[in-house]
Amino acid sequence: MTGFLPPPTRIADAIALQLEARILEGSLRPGDRLAPERDLAAELGVSRPALREAIQKLVSKGLLVTRHGVGTTVTDRLDAPFIDSWQEMLHTHPGLQGDMLEFRHMLEGQSAYLAAQRATDVDLERLAAAFAALESTYDSDDLKSNIDADVAFHQAIAEAAHNAMIGHLTASLLRVVHGHVSGNLVHLHTQPHEWEQIRSQHRAIWEAIRSRDANQASEAARAHIEFVRASMIESAKAEGRRQSALRRLGEPA
Repeated sequence: MTGFLPPPTRIADAIALQLEARILEGSLRPGDRLAPERDLAAELGVSRPALREAIQKLVSKGLLVTRHGVGTTVTDRLDAPFIDSWQEMLHTHPGLQGDMLEFRHMLEGQSAYLAAQRATDVDLERLAAAFAALESTYDSDDLKSNIDADVAFHQAIAEAAHNAMIGHLTASLLRVVHGHVSGNLVHLHTQPHEWEQIRSQHRAIWEAIRSRDANQASEAARAHIEFVRASMIESAKAEGRRQSALRRLGEPA
């Protein structure tokens, strides 16, 4: 009896899988534009017609989008439904912020733990650069640069964990909480002691990962999120007191 042999993988399917893997691992991010067709075909060692077919497959799946005059870019289909829904709910239900921070406590603790175990030399170089960029913002008044560098540092840790789910969930979560984190950092920036604590916490996370101490990396990351949680509560109380004082003066809060 002749055994059934599965059909060989088509070239276009294999190319699509390669590009999809790059999206999952984060080397192709939402908004990134693919290299020109000629260059990408040469990089992958495939024909341009096969590459076009593979791209069309990913366009059909909603992972890529092609626009005339722009080229082919990565969409945010993996992240958008999560981000849009939760941003609105966090705005309308402030009580969810505690749940969000509890989730960050678990996720970022595990991210740091795995990063300490799994980070490659390339990952460590990237983390060193991300930490240096963050460090350079603490002595300036450019708060936007600090916020952007803070988010980039935490995302670099998530990607160094080499877990596709952690990488994408962290990216989505950081985009969801960006406004809340920004407001909290604005508050902390006016408190020199707390601002210095944030700086020290980031250094502790980085040094533990660099030293390959997974348990210490996890503890440092969790301690950082716990500090953020406590400071956000205090920030909310301070804002409440400010608005109450304005109302007593008969001014708009």
